[in-house]
Amino acid sequence: MNAPQFSMLVPLQWQSASWDDYLRYRDDSTERLRLYFNGRAVLADMGSEGIDHASVSDLFLLLIYIWVKQVQPDLAVGSFGRCVLEKPGQKAASPDLVLYLGAGIPRRDAAKLRRIDLNQWRLPDLVGEIADTTLASDLDEKKRLYAALGIPEYWVIDVRGRVMAFRLADGQYCQCVESVALMGLSIDLLEQALARLGEMPNFAVANWFEQMLA
Repeated sequence: MNAPQFSMLVPLQWQSASWDDYLRYRDDSTERLRLYFNGRAVLADMGSEGIDHASVSDLFLLLIYIWVKQVQPDLAVGSFGRCVLEKPGQKAASPDLVLYLGAGIPRRDAAKLRRIDLNQWRLPDLVGEIADTTLASDLDEKKRLYAALGIPEYWVIDVRGRVMAFRLADGQYCQCVESVALMGLSIDLLEQALARLGEMPNFAVANWFEQMLA
């Protein structure tokens, strides 16, 4: 059975699919899509990145960089936002934020495919989704997908001003007020920074955040 054309998919709607279907979606050279596969259904994010999504995504990388520089300066960090994570034959996702902390950060290998194979590399320490039009799925299907993969920490960042962080415990995510992966980073402080995007550009917000940590 041939996989449906991407143009026939309803944006942000999970569609029944096999792993072979997912591979056909992934390898179709006519479209560049962010794909998610939970073992029985595939989701394709076909929308272009809007101004809110782009600004928030860049802001959070800046905030993470500042936090690490000031609080954990010796920590090795690798960021791979929107790169495909695959558990071959089982699950796949392409989160907005993908952080590896410490040892075992994936390295590019020109001889291999341009994805992070979770049979070859360890799980990331933290992944996150920037929620503009995707909040419902980010808090439901994607949350369950990341829990099933075993991702230790998951953030959902609502561009309208809310940051929700979850820590994996006994296979389920429990909401937390501080990041464990980033050694006590306050989620409330991240929300305060996010709220300031309505008043100033993201680099100015990052400067404010750095002053708050000083």
